[in-house]
Amino acid sequence: MVNFIVRRILQTIPVLFGVIVITFILMYMVPGDPVVSMVGERYDEETIHKLRKELHLDDSLPMQFVHYVSNVMRGDFGKSFITGGSVSEELLIKFPNTLILAVASMIVAIITGLTMGIVSSLKPQSILDKITMFFALAGISAPVFWVGLMLILFIGVFLQWLPPTGFGGIEHIILPAITLGLRSAAYLARLTRATMLDVLNQDYIRTARMKMLPEWKVILKHGFPNILIPIITVIGTDFGSYLSGAVLTESIFGWPGIGRYALEAILKRDFPVIQGTVLFMALMFILANLIVDIFYGIVDPRMRTEGKNG
Repeated sequence: MVNFIVRRILQTIPVLFGVIVITFILMYMVPGDPVVSMVGERYDEETIHKLRKELHLDDSLPMQFVHYVSNVMRGDFGKSFITGGSVSEELLIKFPNTLILAVASMIVAIITGLTMGIVSSLKPQSILDKITMFFALAGISAPVFWVGLMLILFIGVFLQWLPPTGFGGIEHIILPAITLGLRSAAYLARLTRATMLDVLNQDYIRTARMKMLPEWKVILKHGFPNILIPIITVIGTDFGSYLSGAVLTESIFGWPGIGRYALEAILKRDFPVIQGTVLFMALMFILANLIVDIFYGIVDPRMRTEGKNG
């Protein structure tokens, strides 16, 4: 198991390096002068020269890359062109907000999706099954921004049950969590139903039923553990994307997380912030997938054997 985890960690290094290289190159492919963007239209040559020197923009491209990588290795993502604040500090401030939203959304997705999928699998082709799968299909098809706007309009504005936007207590997170978690819930429902139907037709399930075990025990103890691998995959991938910043959801609901921070940086062409958020998002996604791999090893002993042999 230890070898398995170490190997997965080592595999993330070239991925992160590739992200660093791509974001560095993209910054120089974007038209416009970042120094001029910092000082605005009214500037003098002395100020421009001073800023270029401070930002190491007068160095050769390879030297700029070396300087950039060395800063990243120290956790320094530079300073914002617009505010002058540290990008690393801003990310650390905004990440807990994104984490709260990601966890709440994942809770909504897991509870709703697994419940719908298991209930549908118990009575396939029934009215309940068809209704459940209809809502699951609608959840997959509906765009995230449309769902968010509809919840704001009906729940927040017309009915006034919950705050339509803003950041604060538990009441502020319900609508964003539903918006972000709905698609994952719908996909989990369809995946759970399909895999559970396959598992329920296996011989060991029929044997368990012949032993007159309660149906809930057959489902939860004998059936559910055997569908965990695909479910963990979906949960881990979606949770990684949530941690990477749910740009649309955070923007619609005014949620002060990484996604909204990245969008504002793109609109203002704040290159250090864009670079920092892209790297941070990539790191979060990689960590989420690493955790998924570790759960694979816990759930499936064959993965631990693979790790030892590797």
